[in-house]
Amino acid sequence: MAGPGFNFGRGGGAGSGAARTPLQRVMYWGAVLAVWGLIFLVVFFAVFARDLPDTSTLYNVDRQPSITYLDRNGALIAVRGTQQAPPADLDSLPDYVPAAFIAIEDRRFYHHPGFDPIGMSRAMAANMRAGRVVQGGSTLTQQLAKNLFLSPDQNMKRKVQELMLAVWLELKFSKKEILALYLNRVYFGAGAYGIEAASQRYFDKSARQLTVGEAALLAGLLKAPSRYSPVSESERAATRATVVLNEMVDAGVISPEQRAAAVTEPVRVSRTLATQHAQYFIDWLDKQIRELVGEPTEDMIVETTLDLTLQTQAERSVRRILDRDRSKGVRQAALVALDGEGRVRAMIGGASYADSQFNRATDARRQAGSAFKPFVYLAALESGYTPETLVNDAPIRIGNWSPRNYSGTFAGEMTMANAVAQSTNTIAAGMADQIGRDNVARTARRLGITSRIGLEPAMALGAVEVSPLEMAQAYDAFANGGKRVTAYGISRIRTPQGRVIYQRASRAAGPVQAISNPFLYYQNQMLRGVMTSGTGRSAAIAGRDIAGKTGTTSDYKDAWFVGYTGGFVTAVWVGKDDNTAMRGVTGGSSPAAIWRGFMEAALPRLNAPAIPNGPAMPEGWQPPSPVESLIGRIGDIFGDSPAAEPDPLDPSLTEPAPREPAPPRRNEPGPAIVRPTAPQPQRDTPDQRPEPTPPPEKKAEPLFF
Repeated sequence: MAGPGFNFGRGGGAGSGAARTPLQRVMYWGAVLAVWGLIFLVVFFAVFARDLPDTSTLYNVDRQPSITYLDRNGALIAVRGTQQAPPADLDSLPDYVPAAFIAIEDRRFYHHPGFDPIGMSRAMAANMRAGRVVQGGSTLTQQLAKNLFLSPDQNMKRKVQELMLAVWLELKFSKKEILALYLNRVYFGAGAYGIEAASQRYFDKSARQLTVGEAALLAGLLKAPSRYSPVSESERAATRATVVLNEMVDAGVISPEQRAAAVTEPVRVSRTLATQHAQYFIDWLDKQIRELVGEPTEDMIVETTLDLTLQTQAERSVRRILDRDRSKGVRQAALVALDGEGRVRAMIGGASYADSQFNRATDARRQAGSAFKPFVYLAALESGYTPETLVNDAPIRIGNWSPRNYSGTFAGEMTMANAVAQSTNTIAAGMADQIGRDNVARTARRLGITSRIGLEPAMALGAVEVSPLEMAQAYDAFANGGKRVTAYGISRIRTPQGRVIYQRASRAAGPVQAISNPFLYYQNQMLRGVMTSGTGRSAAIAGRDIAGKTGTTSDYKDAWFVGYTGGFVTAVWVGKDDNTAMRGVTGGSSPAAIWRGFMEAALPRLNAPAIPNGPAMPEGWQPPSPVESLIGRIGDIFGDSPAAEPDPLDPSLTEPAPREPAPPRRNEPGPAIVRPTAPQPQRDTPDQRPEPTPPPEKKAEPLFF
């Protein structure tokens, strides 16, 4: 019994396998594959869904606080950080606005379940043909999932999670709701999130008022907001917008006639964003805000000192001269304008903020050339000289250095006022050596120069590297009655609700008096002469009380003009970032032209008074009369020169004690005396070229203030 049963079992098993029909075999292997597929899917989703983000945060907005900058009149300058506006209602938008995004981003949006196999296959084929990524296959829903929940990392896990979340969004929301979420949460660049914020940021209007061309431009931004920015990349943005318009025509969203009209109608970018040079000013303030209030944790409004109208006028003047003098090698410029209290009214940090964010107005240190000489002459006035003091333009040697004038000649005896107007090198160098370069350094420091000041002889001719902000700050004392100021740009910081976070304190005792009289009176008289009969004649403005000084390095690497009127000063620098020479550009050419162009536009708005006389004169003081000056000159032929000062390179003078100025002396002969000093490193400096001399075998170590 056992045998037959056993044989039956074997035979039956074999026979049944042989007798299985093709349909049975398909069903059998299909079941096996289904089981294994189910196991794979369970494992797959367990792996990729394990750390999916929490979708309950869908409506939460995680953003950095925004900082809104206003000018002194409350006009908007810029918004930094994240800007979000109230969500735009899809039904309130023109039909072509959402349609533009669908046409360029996801033509099959209404026909897929969150991912588009056809679009993905098409993108893969295009990328394989090109050998690189030229086309994306992500749907609008996938982009929303990525923006809402995922990091921008490009890897397989993130892509799978993106697909899973896209399907979840399609199951949870309608197509209309997904499109509304997308338009209100996507990033458009320039700190703007959402269609409403982008419309306000770029066009100063609501999204409900967008034109066809503006909608196409915003839709084109999404591919790469910085690359297609209408501010910094206007041509590229226009080309991309044209592509969007073509897609809109192909999709039947707009007619060819509407496309043609959109192409011919100019798209005007917001004045706030178009004023890109003000961004140098905002960058300068951004660092200060964190020092004043710490890292922002809430939205803030910063009320600044900038005058947006003056800023625009400064930009126009700078751009006009940069374009005009490009053939001379003028590539960069910086401008700082301050009022008499030190408030920054305009600031230009370079030729183009889009090309370079380095702020040359505040961070660049360039040789001042003869624009530094007013500090030499003010120190001389405080040591007893007057504008009528006779000085001698003659060959002079200080150690191993012999300065020369730009003309290569020497004019002989002249007044100090004439030496200032003509920017005579030999007299400035000899005078600084006579009264003490340490004294000159203290004077410059007292007025607002913060960079280090070397005590080598060429310092008197401007071998000192300073910023335009420093120069404006120091010259402000000449413009405001002799008071030292500290340049600033923030008046108040508050929340949108009005809570004050920071308020600039007003000085109870008032600004510090840095220049007394008659020295301020003399200084302003001499610097007025620069404009009427000296190197700054090209910057003169008829009917205005103005004064100033040119500055040019002997190798033409830097050119300056710093000028002022009553309670308002503007410093201008031009040059190149690579520190190479321009072609014959002096302080009286390009910088003076920028200064004059700006000031001619600004002065009517400023309603500036005449340059103030400053503090009261000493009792019994009278302005020098021409007759007395003539008699004084005759007597001075037989007089003595001012006594020489101690050697400023004495190590004991590293921190020199201040000296009381000598009583005013009139009509004394100038410092034509040569006294030996320790050899100093020579630098190419001022408006005039120094005579080259062999380098000394051993140099004294320069001291710095």
